[in-house]
Amino acid sequence: MTLMGKKRRTTALGLVGAALALALAVPAQAAPAAPAAPAHAAPGHGSGGWQLTRTGTDARFRGLAAVSRSVAWAAGAKGTVLRTTDGGASWRDVSPPGAGELEFRDVEAFDTRRAVVLAIGEGEASRVLRTEDGGATWTESFRNTDPRAFYDCMTFFDRHNGLAMSDPVDGKYRLLATRDGGRSWRVLPSEGMPAALPGEAGFAASGQCLVSAGPRDVWLATGGGATGRVLHSADRGLNWTATDTTIPAGEGAKGVFGLAFRDRAHGIAVGGDYRKDQPSPRAAAVTGDGGRRWTAAATPPPAYRSGVAWLPHTRSAALAVGPTGTDLSTDGGRSWRTVDTGSYDTVDCAADGGCWASGEQGRIARLAR
Repeated sequence: MTLMGKKRRTTALGLVGAALALALAVPAQAAPAAPAAPAHAAPGHGSGGWQLTRTGTDARFRGLAAVSRSVAWAAGAKGTVLRTTDGGASWRDVSPPGAGELEFRDVEAFDTRRAVVLAIGEGEASRVLRTEDGGATWTESFRNTDPRAFYDCMTFFDRHNGLAMSDPVDGKYRLLATRDGGRSWRVLPSEGMPAALPGEAGFAASGQCLVSAGPRDVWLATGGGATGRVLHSADRGLNWTATDTTIPAGEGAKGVFGLAFRDRAHGIAVGGDYRKDQPSPRAAAVTGDGGRRWTAAATPPPAYRSGVAWLPHTRSAALAVGPTGTDLSTDGGRSWRTVDTGSYDTVDCAADGGCWASGEQGRIARLAR
């Protein structure tokens, strides 16, 4: 085994160990959801599992970008953007000036200094801003001027090429594309996009309704229509195919909320019904062929889940999060077990094994190991 192979195996074992430490702390029958910790609470301590950090804010963070074990960005309500460079020991408020009315729901970060954030909403509320100096200054690179568009999520294939997705306009999902790292954007032609179902849209719940894997493949998650669907493009958003999943939809609050692909073939979808008083059966599905077919998880998460991430350097371990807890799968998403009852909206892992989760009341945690 090469030195890199040994390092990746050690990282994988450490991540799975941390996730299993979570599992050992919670009985098989999930306990009631724990209340969100106040933003001023002291960071947690322990040998593994989610360790809350002190953020100093009560903003809800649905946008999250894990750069490494040390560096992460979070974007959320009230125009708030935070950045840590010391593993969550401290967070710096790097919010764009005058952005207090914006709702940031996605952030894509390339390193400590460069990041792109997406604000959602109808018309001009949907915007993209970019920083190249760690958030000291921001440049607005896109402002939506079409009142029919509502942007939900974005993804990058590399440091230069990325996409942002809007709910249907004229019956089809609208895609923006950038070739310069988010400095400029253009609307892609819609000829290769299938028609949206009546009532169908994306969910700006975790920054994971549009995800990519590799240099060209991208997937789009939907809900609100007759079925929860996943659309796939193998040419950076020019041509798409749509496939029904096993995650129930049929109402505006139900469908596929988050996607994660560990390569261009193997993916996990999570979702359900985000209303607190409604059950979410079949809240997860898996694919092994790039999304051409989806199979329901044999043992799904017990409730609605909005975010999902593969543990790096493993072929079978993944985490799913939602307002009522975190679930762990060690068999590629086929079965899940609740391992933590804290509230999180999204989860993201970096190549070096740094995994982070964020959500309501300023909650941001790192997976310790």
